[in-house]
Amino acid sequence: MNILYDVKDRIATITLNRPEVANAQNAELLDELDAAWTRAADDPDVSVIVLRGEGKHFSSGHDLNGGGPRPDKITLEMVYGTESRRYLDYSLRWRNIPKPSIAAVQGRCIAGGLLLCWPCDLIIASEDAKFSDPVVMMGIGGVEYHGHTWELGPRKAKEILFTGRPVTAAEAEQTGMVNLVVPRDELDARTAEMAAKIATMPPFALRQAKRAVNQTLDVQGFYAAIQSVFDIHQTGHGNALSMSGFPVLVHLDEMKGRMG
Repeated sequence: MNILYDVKDRIATITLNRPEVANAQNAELLDELDAAWTRAADDPDVSVIVLRGEGKHFSSGHDLNGGGPRPDKITLEMVYGTESRRYLDYSLRWRNIPKPSIAAVQGRCIAGGLLLCWPCDLIIASEDAKFSDPVVMMGIGGVEYHGHTWELGPRKAKEILFTGRPVTAAEAEQTGMVNLVVPRDELDARTAEMAAKIATMPPFALRQAKRAVNQTLDVQGFYAAIQSVFDIHQTGHGNALSMSGFPVLVHLDEMKGRMG
């Protein structure tokens, strides 16, 4: 199973379960993940949702090697439709689920991995966690859900995009992207502790508090920016298609070995 799902004491725990490939995201994992989010959102016995990754790393991003057979002809229209549904639409839906959510992040969280943790309301990271979006070297301006500017601030966002270097858990905490940094062996326990505390709060009040913060960000332009930058992202795919016939694979060899 690509996703594990468990409910205990009003907390739904969703676990990415492809540790052998550092929880890389294929189509099946993302579809199962969306179903798990929906299940938790619809369950009246769930007050808080926790997202975690099994194994050494939270997520190495999109599975560029495990996507199955490729069609003979790929168009930008095809890429746009697939990415719009599985990347942009899924991430926005998870962000707006009317229940508090917490991402527990360990090890590497690369590129597409950001699409999983950024929609969560809180992020708790282990001391060894590193967040990165190195896809500029692949000819793409950033991942499909452009939370960079909001999560890191404009200058730090440009730095990690321009250089591809990872942001440490400590740096992420300083920018406000991460709420808490804890020792690796305490990550699950500290996340459960936070979730348990939130689960004691009145559900309707939690829903309204989340709605207030998200709507404030949307009034400031978050939602419109996410949508418009997704189109900018697609121009990178169009450029890659014109050179190689397949999106983002022009510089794939340069990405190998980044998991370390």
